[in-house]
Amino acid sequence: MRLFNTLTRREEEFAPARHGTVRMYTCGLTVYARGHIGNFRTFVCMDVLRRSLKYVAGWDMHHVVNFTDVDDKTIAGAEREQLSLRAYTDRHIDAFFEDAEALGLERVEDMPRATDPENLQAMADVIGALDERGHTYRSDGSIYFKISTFPEYGKLARLDHAGIQVGARVDADSYTKEDARDFVLWKATKPNEPTWDYGVGAGRPGWHIECSAMALRLLGEAPIDIHAGGVDLIFPHHENEIAQSEGATGRQFSRFWVHVEHLLVDDRKMSKSLGNVYSLQDVRDRGHRISALRYLLLSAHYRKQLNFTWTGLEQAEEALRRLTDLLVRLKTVRGGEPHAEIAQRVNEARRAFDTALGSDLNIAAGLAAMFDLVRAINSAIDLKQLGEADAALVAAAFEHFDKVLGILSLRRAEDEQPAVPVPEIEHMMEQRQAARRRRDFAEADRVRQALADRGVLLEDSPQGTRWKRK
Repeated sequence: MRLFNTLTRREEEFAPARHGTVRMYTCGLTVYARGHIGNFRTFVCMDVLRRSLKYVAGWDMHHVVNFTDVDDKTIAGAEREQLSLRAYTDRHIDAFFEDAEALGLERVEDMPRATDPENLQAMADVIGALDERGHTYRSDGSIYFKISTFPEYGKLARLDHAGIQVGARVDADSYTKEDARDFVLWKATKPNEPTWDYGVGAGRPGWHIECSAMALRLLGEAPIDIHAGGVDLIFPHHENEIAQSEGATGRQFSRFWVHVEHLLVDDRKMSKSLGNVYSLQDVRDRGHRISALRYLLLSAHYRKQLNFTWTGLEQAEEALRRLTDLLVRLKTVRGGEPHAEIAQRVNEARRAFDTALGSDLNIAAGLAAMFDLVRAINSAIDLKQLGEADAALVAAAFEHFDKVLGILSLRRAEDEQPAVPVPEIEHMMEQRQAARRRRDFAEADRVRQALADRGVLLEDSPQGTRWKRK
């Protein structure tokens, strides 16, 4: 497995440092709003990375994805809606789990909340260690990290040290790129804000300390193997994580840093003012399936910007349909002798796929290997050069591909939950067949259209009629 390491700006051989288990941390949502498709591009790409590490490289995983449930935005949102912080963030966390399931994201080993008591204590412990090593100072009830005490500050983002504002500080949980200043670790709380005291004084955590503490608490002694997130987190968040983690432990924080590029919408950055910030429900409301969205989100290399368009989503649906249509055709193959050339072609495709995904998640090459196999197998079926044993071998290869991509299993799960109950669909299909037998084609068309209006399409073929969701 080779991965591009943001820290070194080069592709490097990757293997876990300890016991064959990859210790990986992904920055999760700040739960002040429902996640949008830009957020989920990162989570889908990191899901593909997780699956590649497991099913291609063969390693075990200890993967942590956090929820930031206390920061400036969550506090402001809870106050605006007159809810407790926990009640306000619970709503958005529940929405994340709903969307993650719809997108087929594998459940990771740990999903901590910043406000869990054990995590707050871990934050206080990191701050205590930083204090002992001379990296902190206090002002107006808050505790700050003094970046002048960490000479390597800026190594991830490649900051120009001449531009660092020595002695200036920032209280906000996020700030302008290149505006490097001392950052807050533990914030003095304003009236009516949530507050805790775990040994460093009453207050609440700054954003950056949360991830450092949760990563080290749950994944164990530094360095962890991989720290991942969106490219927008490189500075200041991940840069500050490095400073406080390495300042507290005296050891490298993470061996690899992996970052996913931005998702654009119609070649423009997503923003509320442009009205192009889409949720999964927006995708459904346009008549698209979430399995097609997953396909689209993973279809471009994670280090390249992806431009989301509704036309692109339709193309993703067509690509996914080509895969599912082949799997349906495989089930119609009966008897016949196995063909050595088919086994060879399948093995070549599997090797090409695994090599591609093991090369910094070269998804384009992986998908090309899949679709080359689709064309070859469709041709073999047309020429009646595919036996039943060959079909089973091909089906097993696509199950292997899908362990990494997670698109076919997601489509199957969607098909098992149609808009119309399956017994009703089957009854209406029988009604349509009866109408066709008595040559009442108007009635047959009426039944077909009634199902289509409810999101169920009927497809006729020499092998019979099958249904699928619209």
